[in-house]
Amino acid sequence: MRIKGCTSSMFFFVTLLAGVSALSASAHNVAVEEPDTILSLDEVSVTAIKQSADMRRLPVASTVVGASEVERLNIVTMKDVSEVAPNFYIPDYGSRMTSSIYVRGIGARIDQPVVGLNVDNVPFMNKDNYDFDLVDIERIEILRGPQSTLYGRNTMGGLINIYTLSPMRYQGLRVMGEYGSYNSVKAAVSYYTKLNSRLGMSWAGYFTHTDGHFTNMNNGKKCDHENQGSLRWKTVWNPMANLSVENTLGVQISRQGGYPYEFVETGEINYNDTCFYKRTGITDGLTARWTLDNVVLSSITSFQYIDDNMTLDQDFLPDSYFTLTQKRKEWALTQDFIGRGAIGDYSWLGGLFAFYKHTDMNAPVTFRETGIKELIVDHRNDANPYYPIQWNEDSFVLGSDFLNSVYGVALYHQSAYVLGAWNVALGMRLDLEHNRLRYNSRCNTSYTIYDITKDEPEVYRVDPVNIDDGGRLSKTFLQFLPKLTLTYNFDAGNIYGSVARGYKAGGFNTQMFSDVLQQRIMGLMGLSEKYDVNEIISYKPETSWNYEIGAHFSSTDRRFTADMALFYIDCRDQQLTVFPDGVTTGRIMTNAGRTRSFGAELSMSFRPADRWLLNASYGYTNAKFSKFNNGIADYSGNYIPYAPHNTVFAGVNYTQPVKSKLLDAISLNVNARGVGEIVWDEANKVRQPFYALLGASVRFEKNDFSLTFWGENITSTQYDTFYFVSIGNTFLQRGKPRHIGATLRLQF
Repeated sequence: MRIKGCTSSMFFFVTLLAGVSALSASAHNVAVEEPDTILSLDEVSVTAIKQSADMRRLPVASTVVGASEVERLNIVTMKDVSEVAPNFYIPDYGSRMTSSIYVRGIGARIDQPVVGLNVDNVPFMNKDNYDFDLVDIERIEILRGPQSTLYGRNTMGGLINIYTLSPMRYQGLRVMGEYGSYNSVKAAVSYYTKLNSRLGMSWAGYFTHTDGHFTNMNNGKKCDHENQGSLRWKTVWNPMANLSVENTLGVQISRQGGYPYEFVETGEINYNDTCFYKRTGITDGLTARWTLDNVVLSSITSFQYIDDNMTLDQDFLPDSYFTLTQKRKEWALTQDFIGRGAIGDYSWLGGLFAFYKHTDMNAPVTFRETGIKELIVDHRNDANPYYPIQWNEDSFVLGSDFLNSVYGVALYHQSAYVLGAWNVALGMRLDLEHNRLRYNSRCNTSYTIYDITKDEPEVYRVDPVNIDDGGRLSKTFLQFLPKLTLTYNFDAGNIYGSVARGYKAGGFNTQMFSDVLQQRIMGLMGLSEKYDVNEIISYKPETSWNYEIGAHFSSTDRRFTADMALFYIDCRDQQLTVFPDGVTTGRIMTNAGRTRSFGAELSMSFRPADRWLLNASYGYTNAKFSKFNNGIADYSGNYIPYAPHNTVFAGVNYTQPVKSKLLDAISLNVNARGVGEIVWDEANKVRQPFYALLGASVRFEKNDFSLTFWGENITSTQYDTFYFVSIGNTFLQRGKPRHIGATLRLQF
C-alpha cells in the first residue's frame, strides 16, 4: 500500500533555484548582514558551556539557525526546524504531547527521546514537554550523532540547543503580531532593559490561537483547535568581571483539541467522544559561570513542572469502544557542575550531573457499549456459546494509578590534545540510573451468565469482577559511554572522524496496564491470560556504536560554506513503539534485537553576491532491522518504520535596497522542504512516498519595522504524517494544507 504524495512543488523549486543561480552573477553589491551561520558568537557569555561557540570548529555534524533565518522561516517551535537540518525530522501530528524526533534512522514515538533539548541551558527531561512556542530566539543549534558522553541519557541521536535573546545584548521593546488562514493569531510583547552596567532583565509574553485545520464529521467542529500562552522572565547579572549569572523562568499554558486521525476505510475523521490535551508547564534554569586563570567553573541548575491531561476517544470511531484519560503531575530537578580548562596544547572538561524526576499519574480507560460487546462479550460467547454472558453495566472503568520516580548521577570527562594540525579528544561517562514504579490497577463491575441449554434460557449466575492489584517494579541501569574523535585542521576548515557509544534509558510501559487488566478479566471468564506484568511492562535501554567521518569547509571570504558527513550506526535493543496484535487498547514499547543505519549528509550556504543568500541541505538514511523477530514474524532486513529515507531543504533569499521614505529594503525568500520515503509498519507494506512542501515570503523593512507576507505548503501538497493500526482498524493523519498569513514586527 502506497499513500500518494506530490513532488510537483520540488520540481518547481529546483527550476526556480536554477534560474536564481543564473541571475545572481549580475547582482549589484550592497551592504547587508552576514549569513546566520557565521554571525559572531563571541558575545555569548554563558551559553557555550560544554562546547566552542563556533560549532563548525567541532568534530560534529551540526546546523546552526541564526535569528535572521528564524524570522525568515517563521520558526517558533522545535517542529519548525524539521528538515532544515539534514536527516532531522519531526512529524507534526497528534497534539503538543506528541514530539517524535527521528535522526539518522533512530527515534521514538513515546517515552524517552533520542534527541535532548536544552533551552537557555535548561535540559528538558520529558519529551512530552518539548513542543512549545518561543519568541525572540537568538539561535538554534542542532547537533546530530551521539552526545551521550557529555550530555548523558536520551541524547544518543543528537542534541538541540535553543538560546533566547539576552538583555545584556539588546535593550528595547519588541512587538509581534500575526494573522493567518484558519483564523490563526499570534501576538508577542517583550521588553529588554539594563538596570545598570552589570544587571539586565527581560520579560516576554506570548499568545497564539488557531481554529484548527481538520473537521470531525461527528460534530462538524474543528478538532485541532488551540489556545496557548506563555510568559518568560530572564535575569542576567555580572556581579564581577569574571562571574556571570543568568536565570530564566518560564510559564507555558496550552489548551488544544487534537488527534485528527482519519479512518482509512471511510476517509473521514469521525469520532464521538471528546478529545483534548491540556498542559501547564513551569521551568526555571539558573546558570552561573566563574572564569579563573586557565579554568572556567560552571553550574546549571533547573526545576521543571508539568501538569497535563490527555483525554481521547481511543478507538477514533463513531462507535462507543473506549476512552482514555491520562492525568499527570511531574516534577524534575537537575544539577550539572562543569569544569573546563587548558594548559598549553592540552585542554580538558569534566563534570558531575545528577537529576531526580517524580511522576504522579492517573490513567483510567473507560470501556463503553461497543467495546464491551465486541472486545469482551463476543469473544467470551464464541468460546462458550451454551452459557453466554451479558454485561450488567453500559460502561466500566479499568483504573490505573502510577507513582514513578527516576534518579540518576553521572561522572564525565573529556581530554583533548593539539599536535600541530591534529586534535585528538577522548571522552568518557559513567552513568547510573534507577527507575522505580509503584502501580495500582483496579476494576469493579459484573456480568450475568445465562444457561440456554434448556427450553427457556435462564440466569445461571451473576459473576462479579473485583480486581485490585498493586505492586512495585524497579530497574537499575549502569552505562559506560566512551567517545574518541580525531580532527585535522587546515585554513579552509577541518576533517574529522569519531567513534562513540550512544545510550537511551529503559523504562516501563504504563500504557499497557489497561491491556493487562482487560486480559485479567478475560482470564476470569475462562479465557487464558495473555500478559505477565513483569515481562510486558519493562523495556530495556537502547545502546549504539556510532562511526562518523565528516568535514567543514569555508571559503576565505566565508561566502561559501559546506559541511558533510558519512555515518554508520550499529544499534542494540532499539526501542520501538508498536500496537499489540488483536483487540488490545494500548501501545507498547518493545526492543528490537538489532538494527543498523548508514547514510550521508551535506549542507551548503552560498552568498554569490551581497544581495543573495542560498542554503541547501540533503540527508540520506538507510536504516534496517539486522535482527528482529517478535515471535509472530521475522522482520530482519526490513526498513525501520517512521524514519525517513531522505530529507531535503533548499532556500533562496534576495534583498533589494529601496531608497524611499517608506522603505529601506524588500526581501524575497523561497524555500522547499522534502521528506520521504517513509515506511509505516515493520512489514514495510504501507509507506508515504517522497513529498515536498513549497514556502515563500516577502518582507518589507523600514528601520525597526517589518511586515512579512508568507505562505506554507503553497501548492497544497497532500501527504501523511502518521499511520497506525488499532484493534484491527487503520488510521492516518493528513499533513496540514496551504497556510498563508502576514507577520508584523516592531522594535522601539
